[in-house]
Amino acid sequence: MRIRDLGIRIGMGKPGVFNAITDVPGVRVGHHTIHRENGDQSVHTGVTVIEPRPQAAHLQPCFAGVHVLNGNGDASGLEWIREAGLLTTPIAYTNTHSVGVVRDALVAAERELGKQRTYWCMPTVLETYDGVLNDIWGQHVTAEHVHAALADARSGAVAEGCVGGGTGMICHEFKGGIGTSSRVLSAEAGGWTVGALVQANYGVREALRVSGYPVGQVLGELPSPFRGSDNIGEAGMGSIVVTLATDAPLLPHQCSRLAQRASVGLARVGGGTEDTSGDIFVAFSVGNSDLPVTNVGRPGVPTTTVQMVNNDHISALFSAAADAVEEAILNAMLAATDLQANGQQALALKPEQLLEALHTVGWKADPRAAERS
Repeated sequence: MRIRDLGIRIGMGKPGVFNAITDVPGVRVGHHTIHRENGDQSVHTGVTVIEPRPQAAHLQPCFAGVHVLNGNGDASGLEWIREAGLLTTPIAYTNTHSVGVVRDALVAAERELGKQRTYWCMPTVLETYDGVLNDIWGQHVTAEHVHAALADARSGAVAEGCVGGGTGMICHEFKGGIGTSSRVLSAEAGGWTVGALVQANYGVREALRVSGYPVGQVLGELPSPFRGSDNIGEAGMGSIVVTLATDAPLLPHQCSRLAQRASVGLARVGGGTEDTSGDIFVAFSVGNSDLPVTNVGRPGVPTTTVQMVNNDHISALFSAAADAVEEAILNAMLAATDLQANGQQALALKPEQLLEALHTVGWKADPRAAERS
């Protein structure tokens, strides 16, 4: 189930064929999900990878940028993106205590891909905390799980909800996880695609808004994993990480500006105001497809001709990014399923619950919700 299946239209733009980050040419997504029941130390976690190019990214780097709305989170590889403006590896999502092992596994995978061509890499790994529903202290993610996610990477439809890195996540006190969406600009606006992939694990129930309607105020009495327990933290704790991809030819500083607009989509759903949330966003562009190979240990060509979107045409991309992030978060919640583990329970937001809440606050279905580009 996705938000448009309920007749709910987010923003004014049209999604791509798959309404996913994979609508951006060449982008692939893979997951590996781990479920192991073991009493009070059950394991519900995983890894999600985003491959920016059909081939190894170090053979065809992407311009990229970063924006941090709130820094209560961890990540690897961001400083080099900020400094060099390049993405040269896949991006991975996992849980807070597994950033290191995922990074190391990506380094090993890059070594196998590059052999003598590359001599170093700094993989980008983002995290959110799944310790309410997962035995996070057990550090159960292994290199084999990362390799499995890489092997699973593909274009087309993307699995959402309780999969990959999103397996144990909670969003607005409902079950959260992985979500994705895309927007295709009109030909007059450039015809480019913007796609988003989120790992949603943030937010309080009462702040939840859907298409601008304050449904969280109606849904507030539904069960929450944070009520009746004094040892798992407070509602709103957690984080959200976002990757934005586009085929518009953006320079690194423009990618950073695009990443910043993920904040708008997050705010529309009711997030972005918690001290305890790590809100970290990465954006990359596949639009300049002939950037020189990097990290090869020898000098390359001294100059490269690149294209860029003029600033007076970039606003449509910003709007598309905000809409795609907003819809991706809602897709993550609707695709999720109930999860009970380690003495806690996170219930998924059911379609009928959301529709009833929307009707209570005056919403009416939009017949254009199912439109595709």
